[in-house]
Amino acid sequence: MRVEVAASINEFKAQDWNRLAGNRYPFLQHEFLSAAEKSGSVCADTGWQPRHIGLFNEAGKLQAAMPLYEKSHSWGEFVFDWGWAQAYETAGLSYYPKLVSAIPFTPAPSNRLLVANAELAPELIDAARSFATASGHSSLHVLFPHSSELDSLQKGGLKLRKDCQFHWHNNQYRNFDDFLATFSSAKRKKARRDRRRVQEQNICFRRFKGAQIDAAIWRDVYELISMTFLRRGSMPYFSLEFFQEISKRLADNILVVIAEKERMPVAAAVFYDSQHTLYGRYWGTNLRYDALHFETCYYQGIDYCIEHKRQTFEPGTQGEHKISRGFVPVTTWSAHWLERPEFFSAVERFLENESRHVDHYIEAVNSHSPYKAGRNADPVIK
Repeated sequence: MRVEVAASINEFKAQDWNRLAGNRYPFLQHEFLSAAEKSGSVCADTGWQPRHIGLFNEAGKLQAAMPLYEKSHSWGEFVFDWGWAQAYETAGLSYYPKLVSAIPFTPAPSNRLLVANAELAPELIDAARSFATASGHSSLHVLFPHSSELDSLQKGGLKLRKDCQFHWHNNQYRNFDDFLATFSSAKRKKARRDRRRVQEQNICFRRFKGAQIDAAIWRDVYELISMTFLRRGSMPYFSLEFFQEISKRLADNILVVIAEKERMPVAAAVFYDSQHTLYGRYWGTNLRYDALHFETCYYQGIDYCIEHKRQTFEPGTQGEHKISRGFVPVTTWSAHWLERPEFFSAVERFLENESRHVDHYIEAVNSHSPYKAGRNADPVIK
């Protein structure tokens, strides 16, 4: 196999990349990754230099690929290695640049080893490690891989890191009340009180799919998202141009929910939609409204999943408050390889200890499940 390292996703033909990526994950599509680069959201200046790897056969056909980026920082990854970087700095070494296989700013599990044949996975991993060594990168990190790839990553010399997110699972609910019927009485009342508070503020909601979202709507949505990011001291990772681009190129996969008060937008949430799963990504509001975050980001998404028969709703990272809204802890993974053995050994010991803490955390939050005894939604391991 011939190995090529691409400085842009556009060095691969869209049909070749998507043939390997499949259509299950919108953010793994060539169109999504291309829009991220074209809009300037993903580039060397933002600390995400594309270094995508492709394996080609003798006929020049793409047989395997890995989305890969050279990182000059650890922002936008949602798998935190700041302590590792500090340890390198203390030792007088450079942790950056490093190589990261991930979807930028998108902490959703999906395939990282895009292969026409499973037997190519070891060769793809070896190509990534060899590139890291030859180009002077400190390490290789594979973030939020699919669980089916973990064995290959371990055999390829990477160490696994465990974490968890909170996902909602659709047990063939007929409607939202049918879903709430699985809650204990107290938790059911709390969820209904959340929704009632939003209604009492005279807030209503409208949904838009990609093709319906014109430039004016995107400007309103992006302004609301930006307000929320600015309260945290930053601008959104993705630019307005990015959202406008993917709503054209991935129209069936983009969902926007807008909250309106007196016909004026007061909050919005952006989701990625697929045949099986809804992914919550960004939200924003201009003021503080009681329970509006829960309604816009969670309950509206659950409503949509029930109505459109989506099996899973992944609203993003962190947030124990999701438990009382019917989300359950699900194990997520990352995989790591460090060039320097002395640091790699220390990281391995750290990961072993951290894994036990994650297990205890999952057990603890599960004890606060809102579901009736025997009705708890089964977590799905990604």
